[in-house]
Amino acid sequence: MASAAAAGAPPGPAAPRSRKSVTGTRRAVAALFLLPALVLLGALVVYPIGYSLVRSFGNASGDGFAGFDNYRALFTDDGIRTALKNNVLWVVFAPTVSTALGLVFAVLTERVRWGTAFKLVVFMPMAISMLAAGIIFRLVYDQDPDKGVANAVWVGVHDTFAQASAFPKAHPGRDSPLRPDRGGFITRTTVRAGQPVALPLVGVAPDQLPDDAKKAVAAAPEPGKVTGTTWQDFTRGKGVGRLGAPDPSEVGYAGMRIEAVKDGTVVATAEAAGDGTFVLPAAADGARLRLPASNFREPYNGVDWLGPALVTPSIIGAYVWMWAGFAMVLIAAGLAGVPRELLEAARVDGASEWQVFRKVTVPLLAPVLAVVVVTLMINVLKVFDLVFIIAPGSSQDDANVLALELYRKGFAEGQPGIASAISVFLLLLVIPVMLFNIRRLRREVRR
Repeated sequence: MASAAAAGAPPGPAAPRSRKSVTGTRRAVAALFLLPALVLLGALVVYPIGYSLVRSFGNASGDGFAGFDNYRALFTDDGIRTALKNNVLWVVFAPTVSTALGLVFAVLTERVRWGTAFKLVVFMPMAISMLAAGIIFRLVYDQDPDKGVANAVWVGVHDTFAQASAFPKAHPGRDSPLRPDRGGFITRTTVRAGQPVALPLVGVAPDQLPDDAKKAVAAAPEPGKVTGTTWQDFTRGKGVGRLGAPDPSEVGYAGMRIEAVKDGTVVATAEAAGDGTFVLPAAADGARLRLPASNFREPYNGVDWLGPALVTPSIIGAYVWMWAGFAMVLIAAGLAGVPRELLEAARVDGASEWQVFRKVTVPLLAPVLAVVVVTLMINVLKVFDLVFIIAPGSSQDDANVLALELYRKGFAEGQPGIASAISVFLLLLVIPVMLFNIRRLRREVRR
Protein backbone atom coordinates (compact mmCIF):
# COMPACT_ATOMS: atom_id res chain seq x y z
CA MET A 1 0.00 0.00 0.00
CA ALA A 2 2.75 2.35 0.87
CA SER A 3 4.54 1.57 -2.36
CA ALA A 4 1.33 2.05 -4.38
CA ALA A 5 0.67 5.36 -2.70
CA ALA A 6 4.19 6.39 -3.40
CA ALA A 7 3.81 5.38 -7.01
CA GLY A 8 0.63 7.42 -7.44
CA ALA A 9 1.95 10.52 -5.68
CA PRO A 10 2.87 13.57 -7.81
CA PRO A 11 6.61 14.05 -8.39
CA GLY A 12 8.38 16.48 -6.10
CA PRO A 13 10.30 19.65 -7.27
CA ALA A 14 13.53 19.07 -9.21
CA ALA A 15 16.75 19.46 -7.32
CA PRO A 16 18.23 22.99 -7.88
CA ARG A 17 21.26 23.23 -10.15
CA SER A 18 24.47 24.23 -8.49
CA ARG A 19 25.61 27.88 -8.73
CA LYS A 20 28.86 26.70 -10.22
CA SER A 21 27.17 25.02 -13.21
CA VAL A 22 24.99 28.09 -13.90
CA THR A 23 28.03 30.37 -13.87
CA GLY A 24 29.86 28.01 -16.20
CA THR A 25 26.94 28.00 -18.63
CA ARG A 26 26.75 31.76 -18.67
CA ARG A 27 30.47 32.03 -19.32
CA ALA A 28 30.21 29.56 -22.17
CA VAL A 29 27.37 31.53 -23.77
CA ALA A 30 29.31 34.78 -23.32
CA ALA A 31 32.41 33.22 -24.85
CA LEU A 32 30.34 31.93 -27.77
CA PHE A 33 29.06 35.42 -28.51
CA LEU A 34 32.54 36.90 -28.12
CA LEU A 35 34.17 34.28 -30.33
CA PRO A 36 33.64 36.11 -33.70
CA ALA A 37 35.03 39.33 -32.24
CA LEU A 38 37.98 37.48 -30.71
CA VAL A 39 38.75 35.79 -34.02
CA LEU A 40 38.71 39.13 -35.82
CA LEU A 41 40.78 40.73 -33.08
CA GLY A 42 43.35 37.97 -33.32
CA ALA A 43 43.47 38.07 -37.12
CA LEU A 44 43.54 41.86 -37.50
CA VAL A 45 45.42 42.98 -34.38
CA VAL A 46 47.27 40.24 -32.48
CA TYR A 47 48.68 38.42 -35.51
CA PRO A 48 49.95 41.59 -37.30
CA ILE A 49 51.60 42.77 -34.08
CA GLY A 50 53.28 39.42 -33.54
CA TYR A 51 54.37 39.14 -37.17
CA SER A 52 55.75 42.70 -37.16
CA LEU A 53 57.71 41.94 -34.00
CA VAL A 54 59.24 38.81 -35.55
CA ARG A 55 59.85 40.53 -38.90
CA SER A 56 61.64 43.44 -37.21
CA PHE A 57 64.51 41.07 -36.40
CA GLY A 58 64.83 39.82 -40.00
CA ASN A 59 66.89 41.13 -42.89
CA ALA A 60 65.51 42.87 -45.97
CA SER A 61 64.67 39.65 -47.79
CA GLY A 62 63.17 37.99 -44.72
CA ASP A 63 65.24 34.83 -44.98
CA GLY A 64 67.91 35.79 -42.44
CA PHE A 65 68.30 37.09 -38.90
CA ALA A 66 69.42 40.71 -38.58
CA GLY A 67 69.40 40.98 -34.79
CA PHE A 68 69.02 44.53 -33.54
CA ASP A 69 70.35 46.14 -36.73
CA ASN A 70 66.89 47.32 -37.74
CA TYR A 71 66.35 48.95 -34.35
CA ARG A 72 69.81 50.49 -34.49
CA ALA A 73 68.77 52.15 -37.77
CA LEU A 74 66.03 54.00 -35.88
CA PHE A 75 68.69 56.21 -34.34
CA THR A 76 71.28 56.31 -37.14
CA ASP A 77 69.19 56.77 -40.31
CA ASP A 78 68.81 60.47 -41.17
CA GLY A 79 65.27 60.07 -42.48
CA ILE A 80 64.09 58.29 -39.33
CA ARG A 81 65.78 60.84 -37.08
CA THR A 82 64.01 63.66 -38.93
CA ALA A 83 60.74 61.75 -38.53
CA LEU A 84 61.37 61.37 -34.78
CA LYS A 85 62.06 65.08 -34.40
CA ASN A 86 58.89 65.98 -36.31
CA ASN A 87 56.83 63.51 -34.27
CA VAL A 88 58.00 65.29 -31.12
CA LEU A 89 56.79 68.58 -32.60
CA TRP A 90 53.48 66.97 -33.51
CA VAL A 91 52.96 65.48 -30.04
CA VAL A 92 53.84 68.75 -28.28
CA PHE A 93 51.98 71.27 -30.41
CA ALA A 94 49.08 69.61 -32.24
CA PRO A 95 47.19 68.28 -29.15
CA THR A 96 48.01 71.40 -27.12
CA VAL A 97 46.79 73.90 -29.71
CA SER A 98 43.71 71.82 -30.62
CA THR A 99 42.72 71.44 -26.97
CA ALA A 100 43.34 75.13 -26.19
CA LEU A 101 41.21 76.24 -29.13
CA GLY A 102 38.51 73.71 -28.23
CA LEU A 103 38.45 75.05 -24.67
CA VAL A 104 38.19 78.66 -25.81
CA PHE A 105 35.45 77.85 -28.32
CA ALA A 106 33.48 75.78 -25.78
CA VAL A 107 33.59 78.51 -23.11
CA LEU A 108 32.83 81.42 -25.43
CA THR A 109 29.98 79.74 -27.31
CA GLU A 110 28.12 79.29 -24.02
CA ARG A 111 27.57 83.03 -23.91
CA VAL A 112 26.13 83.65 -27.38
CA ARG A 113 22.77 82.72 -28.85
CA TRP A 114 24.25 81.38 -32.04
CA GLY A 115 26.70 79.18 -30.17
CA THR A 116 25.15 75.95 -31.50
CA ALA A 117 25.56 77.10 -35.09
CA PHE A 118 29.17 78.07 -34.39
CA LYS A 119 29.89 74.67 -32.85
CA LEU A 120 28.39 73.01 -35.91
CA VAL A 121 30.67 74.98 -38.22
CA VAL A 122 33.79 74.27 -36.12
CA PHE A 123 32.96 70.56 -35.84
CA MET A 124 32.13 70.19 -39.54
CA PRO A 125 35.76 69.46 -40.64
CA MET A 126 35.55 66.24 -38.64
CA ALA A 127 33.14 64.96 -41.27
CA ILE A 128 35.85 65.39 -43.92
CA SER A 129 38.30 62.57 -44.50
CA MET A 130 42.03 63.13 -44.04
CA LEU A 131 42.47 62.63 -47.78
CA ALA A 132 39.98 65.38 -48.65
CA ALA A 133 41.42 67.70 -46.00
CA GLY A 134 44.92 67.12 -47.38
CA ILE A 135 43.81 68.04 -50.89
CA ILE A 136 42.03 71.15 -49.58
CA PHE A 137 45.08 72.40 -47.69
CA ARG A 138 47.43 71.55 -50.53
CA LEU A 139 45.47 74.16 -52.48
CA VAL A 140 45.21 76.55 -49.52
CA TYR A 141 49.00 76.58 -49.16
CA ASP A 142 49.72 76.90 -52.88
CA GLN A 143 52.58 79.33 -53.55
CA ASP A 144 50.68 81.17 -56.30
CA PRO A 145 48.52 83.90 -54.66
CA ASP A 146 45.98 83.45 -57.47
CA LYS A 147 45.41 79.84 -56.29
CA GLY A 148 46.43 79.60 -52.64
CA VAL A 149 44.09 81.26 -50.13
CA ALA A 150 46.81 81.65 -47.49
CA ASN A 151 49.14 83.54 -49.83
CA ALA A 152 46.30 85.53 -51.36
CA VAL A 153 45.49 86.93 -47.90
CA TRP A 154 49.15 87.35 -46.96
CA VAL A 155 50.05 89.14 -50.19
CA GLY A 156 46.98 91.37 -49.88
CA VAL A 157 48.02 92.46 -46.39
CA HIS A 158 51.64 92.92 -47.46
CA ASP A 159 50.81 94.99 -50.52
CA THR A 160 48.59 97.24 -48.42
CA PHE A 161 51.69 98.50 -46.61
CA ALA A 162 54.42 97.86 -49.20
CA GLN A 163 53.17 98.16 -52.76
CA ALA A 164 55.12 96.12 -55.29
CA SER A 165 56.77 97.84 -58.26
CA ALA A 166 55.13 97.86 -61.67
CA PHE A 167 58.49 97.55 -63.44
CA PRO A 168 60.21 94.39 -62.07
CA LYS A 169 61.51 93.30 -65.50
CA ALA A 170 62.46 96.72 -66.88
CA HIS A 171 66.06 97.20 -68.05
CA PRO A 172 68.04 99.43 -70.45
CA GLY A 173 67.95 98.59 -74.16
CA ARG A 174 70.55 99.08 -76.90
CA ASP A 175 72.72 102.19 -76.78
CA SER A 176 71.08 103.25 -73.51
CA PRO A 177 72.34 106.24 -71.53
CA LEU A 178 71.84 104.14 -68.37
CA ARG A 179 74.08 101.61 -66.65
CA PRO A 180 73.41 99.26 -63.69
CA ASP A 181 73.83 100.70 -60.18
CA ARG A 182 72.88 99.08 -56.82
CA GLY A 183 69.98 97.12 -58.21
CA GLY A 184 68.76 100.09 -60.25
CA PHE A 185 70.21 102.17 -63.08
CA ILE A 186 72.06 105.50 -63.29
CA THR A 187 72.98 107.81 -66.16
CA ARG A 188 76.49 107.47 -67.55
CA THR A 189 76.99 111.24 -67.61
CA THR A 190 75.78 114.20 -65.58
CA VAL A 191 72.74 116.22 -66.64
CA ARG A 192 72.28 119.96 -67.12
CA ALA A 193 69.39 122.27 -66.37
CA GLY A 194 67.44 123.28 -69.48
CA GLN A 195 68.52 120.15 -71.38
CA PRO A 196 65.81 117.42 -71.46
CA VAL A 197 67.00 113.94 -70.54
CA ALA A 198 65.84 110.66 -72.11
CA LEU A 199 65.71 107.58 -69.84
CA PRO A 200 64.45 104.78 -72.10
CA LEU A 201 63.83 101.26 -70.78
CA VAL A 202 62.44 98.03 -72.17
CA GLY A 203 61.20 94.71 -70.77
CA VAL A 204 57.79 95.45 -69.23
CA ALA A 205 54.89 93.45 -70.70
CA PRO A 206 52.13 95.74 -72.07
CA ASP A 207 49.50 94.19 -69.79
CA GLN A 208 51.65 94.90 -66.72
CA LEU A 209 52.15 98.61 -67.32
CA PRO A 210 50.49 100.91 -64.75
CA ASP A 211 46.82 101.66 -65.36
CA ASP A 212 47.51 105.42 -65.45
CA ALA A 213 50.24 105.10 -68.11
CA LYS A 214 49.72 107.37 -71.13
CA LYS A 215 51.43 107.92 -74.45
CA ALA A 216 55.00 109.01 -73.85
CA VAL A 217 56.01 112.52 -74.90
CA ALA A 218 59.37 114.22 -75.05
CA ALA A 219 59.84 116.57 -72.10
CA ALA A 220 60.02 120.29 -72.84
CA PRO A 221 63.02 122.20 -71.50
CA GLU A 222 62.48 124.49 -68.53
CA PRO A 223 64.98 127.18 -67.48
CA GLY A 224 66.83 126.31 -64.28
CA LYS A 225 65.26 122.82 -64.07
CA VAL A 226 66.16 119.35 -65.22
CA THR A 227 63.37 117.74 -67.23
CA GLY A 228 63.15 114.37 -68.90
CA THR A 229 61.12 111.34 -69.92
CA THR A 230 61.26 107.70 -68.88
CA TRP A 231 59.25 105.35 -71.05
CA GLN A 232 58.94 101.95 -72.73
CA ASP A 233 61.22 102.41 -75.72
CA PHE A 234 59.77 99.61 -77.82
CA THR A 235 57.47 99.53 -80.84
CA ARG A 236 56.29 96.27 -82.42
CA GLY A 237 57.60 95.50 -85.88
CA LYS A 238 61.07 95.22 -87.33
CA GLY A 239 62.71 98.57 -87.99
CA VAL A 240 59.70 100.50 -86.65
CA GLY A 241 60.16 103.46 -84.31
CA ARG A 242 63.10 105.59 -83.30
CA LEU A 243 65.60 104.34 -80.74
CA GLY A 244 66.04 106.70 -77.78
CA ALA A 245 63.04 108.92 -78.59
CA PRO A 246 59.30 108.49 -77.74
CA ASP A 247 57.15 107.16 -80.58
CA PRO A 248 53.35 107.54 -80.87
CA SER A 249 52.69 103.91 -79.81
CA GLU A 250 55.05 103.97 -76.80
CA VAL A 251 53.86 104.73 -73.26
CA GLY A 252 55.46 106.38 -70.27
CA TYR A 253 56.52 104.69 -67.06
CA ALA A 254 53.96 106.33 -64.80
CA GLY A 255 55.10 106.49 -61.17
CA MET A 256 58.79 105.76 -61.88
CA ARG A 257 60.93 107.32 -59.13
CA ILE A 258 63.94 109.39 -60.26
CA GLU A 259 66.76 110.56 -57.98
CA ALA A 260 69.42 113.19 -58.67
CA VAL A 261 72.71 112.02 -57.14
CA LYS A 262 75.82 114.09 -56.46
CA ASP A 263 78.86 112.50 -54.84
CA GLY A 264 76.73 109.59 -53.65
CA THR A 265 74.12 111.86 -52.04
CA VAL A 266 70.54 112.25 -53.28
CA VAL A 267 69.95 115.99 -53.76
CA ALA A 268 66.51 115.87 -55.43
CA THR A 269 63.77 113.39 -56.31
CA ALA A 270 60.81 113.29 -58.67
CA GLU A 271 58.11 110.89 -59.83
CA ALA A 272 57.21 110.40 -63.47
CA ALA A 273 53.77 111.48 -64.63
CA GLY A 274 51.44 109.29 -66.70
CA ASP A 275 53.26 110.23 -69.92
CA GLY A 276 56.66 109.49 -68.36
CA THR A 277 57.79 113.11 -67.99
CA PHE A 278 59.39 114.43 -64.81
CA VAL A 279 60.81 117.70 -63.50
CA LEU A 280 63.71 118.14 -61.05
CA PRO A 281 64.67 121.40 -59.35
CA ALA A 282 67.86 123.38 -60.01
CA ALA A 283 69.66 121.31 -57.36
CA ALA A 284 69.80 118.45 -59.89
CA ASP A 285 72.02 120.47 -62.25
CA GLY A 286 75.34 118.64 -62.64
CA ALA A 287 74.05 115.45 -60.99
CA ARG A 288 73.54 111.94 -62.33
CA LEU A 289 69.98 110.66 -62.56
CA ARG A 290 69.32 107.34 -60.88
CA LEU A 291 66.36 105.02 -61.16
CA PRO A 292 66.59 103.34 -57.72
CA ALA A 293 66.18 99.62 -57.10
CA SER A 294 62.75 100.21 -55.51
CA ASN A 295 61.39 100.77 -59.03
CA PHE A 296 62.34 97.23 -60.04
CA ARG A 297 61.44 95.26 -56.92
CA GLU A 298 59.93 91.90 -57.77
CA PRO A 299 56.27 91.55 -56.78
CA TYR A 300 55.82 89.94 -53.39
CA ASN A 301 54.83 86.33 -53.90
CA GLY A 302 53.87 85.46 -50.35
CA VAL A 303 55.23 82.85 -47.95
CA ASP A 304 56.56 79.48 -48.99
CA TRP A 305 54.20 77.61 -46.67
CA LEU A 306 55.23 74.20 -47.97
CA GLY A 307 58.95 74.96 -48.06
CA PRO A 308 61.42 73.13 -45.80
CA ALA A 309 61.13 75.67 -42.97
CA LEU A 310 57.33 75.89 -42.62
CA VAL A 311 55.97 72.63 -44.03
CA THR A 312 55.55 70.89 -40.64
CA PRO A 313 53.85 73.86 -38.87
CA SER A 314 51.60 74.27 -41.92
CA ILE A 315 50.48 70.64 -41.82
CA ILE A 316 49.94 70.88 -38.06
CA GLY A 317 47.70 73.87 -38.80
CA ALA A 318 45.62 71.69 -41.13
CA TYR A 319 45.36 69.05 -38.40
CA VAL A 320 44.24 71.64 -35.84
CA TRP A 321 41.58 72.86 -38.28
CA MET A 322 40.17 69.33 -38.36
CA TRP A 323 40.44 68.32 -34.70
CA ALA A 324 39.73 71.53 -32.78
CA GLY A 325 36.02 70.78 -33.28
CA PHE A 326 36.45 67.34 -31.71
CA ALA A 327 38.11 68.92 -28.67
CA MET A 328 35.42 71.60 -28.47
CA VAL A 329 32.55 69.09 -28.42
CA LEU A 330 34.09 66.96 -25.65
CA ILE A 331 35.01 69.99 -23.55
CA ALA A 332 31.54 71.50 -24.05
CA ALA A 333 30.01 68.25 -22.77
CA GLY A 334 32.24 68.44 -19.70
CA LEU A 335 31.43 72.10 -19.25
CA ALA A 336 27.73 71.29 -19.15
CA GLY A 337 28.36 69.23 -16.01
CA VAL A 338 30.25 71.96 -14.14
CA PRO A 339 28.18 73.22 -11.14
CA ARG A 340 27.07 76.75 -11.94
CA GLU A 341 26.91 77.57 -8.24
CA LEU A 342 30.71 77.43 -8.02
CA LEU A 343 31.11 79.86 -10.92
CA GLU A 344 28.54 82.25 -9.49
CA ALA A 345 30.12 82.04 -6.05
CA ALA A 346 33.48 82.99 -7.50
CA ARG A 347 31.92 85.97 -9.27
CA VAL A 348 30.14 87.07 -6.09
CA ASP A 349 33.47 86.92 -4.25
CA GLY A 350 34.81 89.47 -6.73
CA ALA A 351 36.69 87.23 -9.17
CA SER A 352 37.03 88.55 -12.71
CA GLU A 353 35.94 86.45 -15.67
CA TRP A 354 39.56 85.60 -16.41
CA GLN A 355 40.09 84.47 -12.80
CA VAL A 356 36.90 82.40 -12.90
CA PHE A 357 38.08 80.76 -16.11
CA ARG A 358 41.64 80.13 -14.93
CA LYS A 359 41.05 79.12 -11.31
CA VAL A 360 37.60 77.51 -11.39
CA THR A 361 36.57 76.42 -14.88
CA VAL A 362 39.88 74.94 -16.04
CA PRO A 363 40.57 72.94 -12.83
CA LEU A 364 37.05 71.50 -12.93
CA LEU A 365 37.54 70.53 -16.57
CA ALA A 366 40.95 68.94 -15.94
CA PRO A 367 39.69 65.33 -16.35
CA VAL A 368 38.03 66.16 -19.67
CA LEU A 369 41.06 68.08 -20.88
CA ALA A 370 43.25 65.10 -20.01
CA VAL A 371 41.01 62.80 -22.09
CA VAL A 372 41.19 65.15 -25.08
CA VAL A 373 44.96 65.64 -24.89
CA VAL A 374 45.72 61.94 -24.49
CA THR A 375 43.36 60.98 -27.33
CA LEU A 376 44.96 63.52 -29.66
CA MET A 377 48.47 62.44 -28.63
CA ILE A 378 47.69 58.86 -29.65
CA ASN A 379 46.17 60.17 -32.87
CA VAL A 380 49.12 62.34 -33.89
CA LEU A 381 51.62 59.55 -33.27
CA LYS A 382 49.94 57.74 -36.17
CA VAL A 383 49.45 60.74 -38.48
CA PHE A 384 50.21 59.85 -42.08
CA ASP A 385 47.56 61.04 -44.55
CA LEU A 386 47.99 64.79 -44.13
CA VAL A 387 51.78 64.66 -44.36
CA PHE A 388 51.75 62.36 -47.37
CA ILE A 389 49.24 64.50 -49.30
CA ILE A 390 50.09 68.08 -48.32
CA ALA A 391 53.89 67.98 -48.34
CA PRO A 392 55.25 68.29 -51.91
CA GLY A 393 58.01 65.97 -53.05
CA SER A 394 60.64 68.69 -52.63
CA SER A 395 59.97 69.06 -48.90
CA GLN A 396 58.49 65.70 -47.94
CA ASP A 397 61.78 64.71 -46.33
CA ASP A 398 61.56 67.78 -44.09
CA ALA A 399 57.95 66.99 -43.12
CA ASN A 400 58.63 63.30 -42.54
CA VAL A 401 56.96 61.50 -39.61
CA LEU A 402 57.30 57.95 -38.33
CA ALA A 403 54.15 56.63 -40.00
CA LEU A 404 55.22 58.09 -43.35
CA GLU A 405 58.75 56.76 -42.93
CA LEU A 406 57.28 53.33 -42.17
CA TYR A 407 55.40 53.47 -45.47
CA ARG A 408 58.45 54.63 -47.38
CA LYS A 409 60.77 52.01 -45.91
CA GLY A 410 58.28 49.21 -46.40
CA PHE A 411 56.90 49.98 -49.87
CA ALA A 412 59.19 52.47 -51.61
CA GLU A 413 62.67 51.52 -50.40
CA GLY A 414 62.21 47.76 -49.97
CA GLN A 415 63.30 47.56 -46.32
CA PRO A 416 60.44 45.73 -44.56
CA GLY A 417 62.65 44.84 -41.59
CA ILE A 418 63.25 48.49 -40.72
CA ALA A 419 59.58 49.26 -41.44
CA SER A 420 58.55 46.56 -38.95
CA ALA A 421 60.96 48.00 -36.38
CA ILE A 422 59.37 51.42 -36.82
CA SER A 423 55.90 49.93 -36.32
CA VAL A 424 57.01 48.19 -33.11
CA PHE A 425 58.61 51.43 -31.93
CA LEU A 426 55.36 53.30 -32.61
CA LEU A 427 53.47 50.69 -30.60
CA LEU A 428 55.88 51.15 -27.69
CA LEU A 429 55.30 54.92 -27.84
CA VAL A 430 51.52 54.53 -27.80
CA ILE A 431 51.33 51.95 -24.97
CA PRO A 432 52.39 54.31 -22.10
CA VAL A 433 49.85 56.90 -23.22
CA MET A 434 47.13 54.24 -23.37
CA LEU A 435 48.04 52.93 -19.92
CA PHE A 436 47.89 56.44 -18.50
CA ASN A 437 44.45 56.90 -20.03
CA ILE A 438 43.20 53.54 -18.68
CA ARG A 439 44.42 54.33 -15.15
CA ARG A 440 42.83 57.72 -15.23
CA LEU A 441 39.50 56.24 -16.38
CA ARG A 442 39.62 53.66 -13.59
CA ARG A 443 40.19 56.38 -11.01
CA GLU A 444 37.20 58.24 -12.40
CA VAL A 445 35.03 55.12 -12.11
CA ARG A 446 36.06 54.60 -8.46
CA ARG A 447 35.00 58.13 -7.62
